[in-house]
Amino acid sequence: MLAVLLILLGISSRFILHIPNFTPILAIALFAGFYLSRRNAVLVPLLMMIICDAIIGFHAMVPFTWGTILLVSLIGSGLKDNKSLATVGVSSIGAAVLFYIITNFGVWLFYPTYPKTLAGLGQCYVAAIPFFRGTLSSTLIYSAVLFGSYEFLASRLRNTRLANAL
Repeated sequence: MLAVLLILLGISSRFILHIPNFTPILAIALFAGFYLSRRNAVLVPLLMMIICDAIIGFHAMVPFTWGTILLVSLIGSGLKDNKSLATVGVSSIGAAVLFYIITNFGVWLFYPTYPKTLAGLGQCYVAAIPFFRGTLSSTLIYSAVLFGSYEFLASRLRNTRLANAL
């Protein structure tokens, strides 16, 4: 059920009006890694992206965007035994930075916008800074909401079960 809700949240976020790159996709991938089985941690973000891109349209950046999102979910899986506010915060920042570095490298590599030189790569990264702001802020905000809500609800459920057991 959690996996289905995450997929629906991710898909719907791509179709509502939003600030550029301000979506919960990276936060969902990270969250899936922390809370779902490794198999589902990979399947949830992958299904999200396949469905969205099937509707929006596939593009040359698919290996870079999907690959980064899958990498983020695997990082979350690797950190699931170290859940803490600091781990979630640092991994959220790391997810946004990875997405920025990897996807903009893909833009530089596959699109004719920038010269295929180190200077051109630098121009590409500088031009992408406004989009990075949306990616970073949305990943931090959505991670706080997803992880915080889940832990709050799980705590309430544990407390209710404990109270009922007494």
